[in-house]
Amino acid sequence: MEAAINTINGLVWSPALVLLCLVGGLYFTFATKFLQIRHLGDMTKLLVAGEKSESGVSSFQSLMMSLAGRVGTGNIAGVATAIAFGGPGAVFWMWVMAFFGSATSFVECTLAQIYKEQDRDSGEYRGGPAYYIEKAYKHTKFAPLMTIFAIVFALTIIPSTSYFMAGVQANGIASAMNNAWGTNTAIVGIGIAAVLAVIIIGGVKRIATFASLVVPAMATVYIITALVILAINYQDIPHVFGLIFRSAFNLESGFGGMIGSAIMWGVKRGIFSNEAGQGFGPQHAAAAEVSHPAKQGFVQAFAVYIDTLFVCSATAFIIISTDMYKVFEGESEEGAVRYAGSLPDGIEAGPGYVQAGLDSVTAGIGPSFVAVALAFFAFTTILSYYYMSETNVTYLGRFIHNATARRVLTWALRIMILIAVYVGAGATGAEAWALGDIGAGSVAWLNMVAILILQVPALKALKDYREQKAAGKDPDFNPPPLGIRNADFWEERHQARIEQGIAPGEVVNPLNTASSP
Repeated sequence: MEAAINTINGLVWSPALVLLCLVGGLYFTFATKFLQIRHLGDMTKLLVAGEKSESGVSSFQSLMMSLAGRVGTGNIAGVATAIAFGGPGAVFWMWVMAFFGSATSFVECTLAQIYKEQDRDSGEYRGGPAYYIEKAYKHTKFAPLMTIFAIVFALTIIPSTSYFMAGVQANGIASAMNNAWGTNTAIVGIGIAAVLAVIIIGGVKRIATFASLVVPAMATVYIITALVILAINYQDIPHVFGLIFRSAFNLESGFGGMIGSAIMWGVKRGIFSNEAGQGFGPQHAAAAEVSHPAKQGFVQAFAVYIDTLFVCSATAFIIISTDMYKVFEGESEEGAVRYAGSLPDGIEAGPGYVQAGLDSVTAGIGPSFVAVALAFFAFTTILSYYYMSETNVTYLGRFIHNATARRVLTWALRIMILIAVYVGAGATGAEAWALGDIGAGSVAWLNMVAILILQVPALKALKDYREQKAAGKDPDFNPPPLGIRNADFWEERHQARIEQGIAPGEVVNPLNTASSP
């Protein structure tokens, strides 16, 4: 079974997927005329702007839900494994992926907003790749083919997020707690499942509220801790940056010949961590109440920076500045050790690198701090994965007319993710990560192909946003004049504004006029 999993993982994460993500990000960077730089001001302003209604959450809550998914085990264990198998240079390629991935995230999340709709059972906004794959070409002869494509995506992302990737997060929590306190992994799995059950039964609003409270606090504390470590080891800052850049381009003698591994692991772990192009962020983006799809696109584009440039970099600086890491040949811990550093024997690539790094500066505190931080990081990620899965179960439920059958599907999903976190907590790290990589890679293949095909509406929305801003307006979206079809929610919203004489920027929910700003 292990050999089969590794073989599938190798096929999914072939150099072709790495190239697709890099080239796709580069293409979207030029297609959007470097929005990552040009619209930094819009990104930061819109983080706390926007509205919320009975159907949609605020831009900030949507961002926190998205960051709950982006900031997880990948930011701690993922960075550690990238360094272990790709060398310090992998960190540089994670940065590169974040820069290009920001444009990719804008496109996919703007598409999600354009083609969002309301859940007929709960009234909540729903959207994401399955929705925009089906609806963007609904008026063409390709509609049946795109509907099949959308169903395939939904059927792929549900097990990927609710089982494979949720298991990775649970494994990270269990591993860190076992390293710190010797906690039994089965007990950890039961504990995660119990708390998870309480929150997910409350629906998207409870998930959004929990994420908006926990994510900012945990990310801030973690980054401040990394800055303290850097301040203590300030003399090593030039060495850390120099090592990262030299290793990224095969200029460091100790890591010579590893540029291929650095790129592969940097891109691979960068994508796993920041999720740009995977089609995960769009589910959260669609839940936001905004007056123009591009607004949430900008917010989600900035989320990639927060995840990689801040949180992942913090992890990398802790590991490299304290010299608590090993680098292996052959992309496996069974390979020869290229660099042993100061890491004690017996510590596997993963959270242990960060725990050892912190412990070398503050003896006795490192393991516990990382265990607690990872518990919050990974748990909120599991919540995010559940929401993504539920959104796609809801999409499939559109083809089921019986409300009871739709509820049964939702409860089956809840049971599956509870089983996944229990099983994942007790799995080995290698098994959990291999399955997680298969899940992430499979979804990334489908979504990257989709957004390259469907990019035009997102680019039109960006152009419209820029023109309205240049005219001194607060951008408000009306798709038909832009040549965007099948954006039913926005067309109904615009018509409702006309009929009710609603002022620009005021919240209007065409299917629920009781919405409040």
